Amino acid sequence: MNAAPSISFVVPAYNEEAHLGRTLTAIQAELKRTGCTAEIVVVDNASTDGTAALAASFADVIVVHEPVKGLVQARRAGFLSASGALIANVDADTIVTEGWLQHVLDAFGRDPDLVALSGPYIYYDISAASRAAVRAFYSVGYLCYLFSRFVLRTGSMMQGGNFVVRRTALVAIGGYNPRFSFYGEDTDLARRLSAVGAVKFTFRLPALSSGRRLIGEGLVRIGVRYAMNFFWATFFHRPFTDEWIDIRDPAQQADPVRATRRVDLPARAAPMADPAELAPDHEQPGWVGPA
Repeated sequence: MNAAPSISFVVPAYNEEAHLGRTLTAIQAELKRTGCTAEIVVVDNASTDGTAALAASFADVIVVHEPVKGLVQARRAGFLSASGALIANVDADTIVTEGWLQHVLDAFGRDPDLVALSGPYIYYDISAASRAAVRAFYSVGYLCYLFSRFVLRTGSMMQGGNFVVRRTALVAIGGYNPRFSFYGEDTDLARRLSAVGAVKFTFRLPALSSGRRLIGEGLVRIGVRYAMNFFWATFFHRPFTDEWIDIRDPAQQADPVRATRRVDLPARAAPMADPAELAPDHEQPGWVGPA
């Protein structure tokens, strides 16, 4: 019987045929460098292009189909199909840098209290001026992270699409929160994980990513939106913004007004899943968290 992998990479993907190949190539290169046991799970989130076929063309990549569109839905589906002790959440347009995986393994290996680890994005396709602005935004965000984690003790900070979490910790908090669909989902997860262990953000874990959302929506608008959702998720436990632009849908990109998606949340949010009902060995089918 094969031993469970040390780490599972979960890659949500909706219409990511143009970017996914580089993401998977970078992950596989890191696996070769470390030699650790691992698996890669790509969640085809109702794609209409060749995303699923591209993922399947890579050796040892597991393809899972999630018909309900949404980032949190895709993350949950990938988690249920994964078996690693660590779950690495990497977006389909993200490229892990050389040494990324070794840093993750070392950090979790030396600190048993660490339940989640995250790092920043380096946007490779935006201007130098925009990259400087992003660095300034991260600097301010890091100060907020330190204040929130060590002074107020109200939560922590993670970069969605570049974070790793212990399976046992994610099970302990009841999985992903269905109240969040896009903005604020990483902050909410960091806040709840902080109740069971240490959640660390470090600049020593960078990943390359496309800045297409920054380009499409505007740097200032995105910065304000992320900041407001960080504070809302931390202090009010709900997203500030229930809308987002689906930048991966060509038809919607042509009309930014129609591109805005709205998630109609129930008047009363569904509760988190009972940890006792979540099967760590994933013999039990169903969602992590309520459907």
